[in-house]
Amino acid sequence: MYVRCRVAALCFMVGVVAWCAPLAAQDETPKKAPLTPEEKARAEKDRKAAAAAAEAQKQTWLTVYKPTHVPDRVILTWNGDPATSQAVTWRTATTVTKAVGQIALSESGPGHDPLTAKMRPVAEKVTTVAAKTEFLRSDLFEANYHSVSFTQLKPKTRYVYRVGDGSSWSEWFEFQTASDRPEPLRFIYFGDAQNEVKSHWSRVVRGAYSDMPKANFILHAGDLINRANADGEWGEWHQAAGWINGMVPVVATPGNHEYGAPPGTPAKVDAKADAAEPKKEARKGRLSVNWRPQFTLPENGLPGLEESVYHFDIQGVRVISLNSNERQEDQVPWLEQVLANNPNKWTVVTFHHPIYSTAKGRDNKKLRELWRPLLDKYTPDLILQGHDHTYGRSGVMREDNLITGARLRDEKGSVYVVSVSGPKMYNLEKEDWMQSSAADTQLYQLITIDGDTLHYEARTANGTLYDTFDLTKAPPAPEAPAEAPSGFGIGAWVAVGVVAAVIGLLAIRRVIRRAAA
Repeated sequence: MYVRCRVAALCFMVGVVAWCAPLAAQDETPKKAPLTPEEKARAEKDRKAAAAAAEAQKQTWLTVYKPTHVPDRVILTWNGDPATSQAVTWRTATTVTKAVGQIALSESGPGHDPLTAKMRPVAEKVTTVAAKTEFLRSDLFEANYHSVSFTQLKPKTRYVYRVGDGSSWSEWFEFQTASDRPEPLRFIYFGDAQNEVKSHWSRVVRGAYSDMPKANFILHAGDLINRANADGEWGEWHQAAGWINGMVPVVATPGNHEYGAPPGTPAKVDAKADAAEPKKEARKGRLSVNWRPQFTLPENGLPGLEESVYHFDIQGVRVISLNSNERQEDQVPWLEQVLANNPNKWTVVTFHHPIYSTAKGRDNKKLRELWRPLLDKYTPDLILQGHDHTYGRSGVMREDNLITGARLRDEKGSVYVVSVSGPKMYNLEKEDWMQSSAADTQLYQLITIDGDTLHYEARTANGTLYDTFDLTKAPPAPEAPAEAPSGFGIGAWVAVGVVAAVIGLLAIRRVIRRAAA
């Protein structure tokens, strides 16, 4: 009996193996067939063509973006109070070791710098400020970056300025300081520019400026360029915006493409990070060597994350930049402090990786678990993001839920936006939280805040209105009338009234008697 059982069990196992073998064979990944000689030749030809194109592009960059003694890449930012200060940064060749910025009140003509003056500009009208100079060795050039912070300015006042070394100057640019009190505020918001910036992003930034020429600032939600330390790509970014950057302050937060291998690292290492997109949430490496030299941004964030984690207040709005690429957990207590101690009516938060993703397979669960509880608690009005190369915009939202209907009057939430301004596109994955969405569409956003109302518009690359909404702050609830002290109800008030009436009647009777006597 025992032998029969063993034989039966053995037969059963053999049968199972025989039945499963074909299925296992079907699951095996088929091996790639070796390339034919023709395919090998074609692949080699494509490789050489790509290498030749890359070399041609490099030679163009070496010619077009070579630094000289004349200032270029002039860009306005803030590192202080926007009502009383303005920072400006520019680049020159390393032969320029001392640089200055000059600033004067804007006039209706060249009064600060008359063409007929023997010594220009007019000394009593122009203030000269020495610049800080920082050396940068990029993958293409050695250059000096200079920065000046103009301070003690008057709020809501127009100024002209120029930068140079005392003999070679930029043109005179003009800007207006912010008001020192809540007033209507306008700004432009861009998602990723990133690829083919000169070819395809230039019309977007110029179109946005033509629609909102009096913008108080321009906000970039990361991935301004594709390769963090490719100086030629930064050159294209500066060229695309051109003099707009010298007239309208730039507010930028870094994306994962602002992180990469430092200059000098073999190209193959950085290429692996590019090939991993969009599967990886963030690229390994360090913040671009160009970032801090070319931007002069606030340093009031976490030590070690200066000019990428920061905040500033402007005309009744608090703007907060977070760095979603590194040390996300460290930013939580800082963010809570900045949100909790916020005297402004409106709050805008920007970072690169979305809390709610719009592209397939790119969910940022860890980031959402870290940051969303604070966003739900303090409900900043707008969360402006990038990264997913599609467009998605929520309604007022909290704790994964849209707040709709009558609940809007009683509950607070935030509007989440993901956008893309450059030509690189991903597949859109529609979700229930999206009130508006788009794929294969370059967009820019125009945002106006005036009193209790925020007006938002998303426009396509050719200026067509694609999406719009308004947020309105509900007026404070009226205070409830003071209640009577506990235990002193209606009956007690009736008794008091009766006693008061009796006392009144007695007083009248006494007066009448005295008058009769």
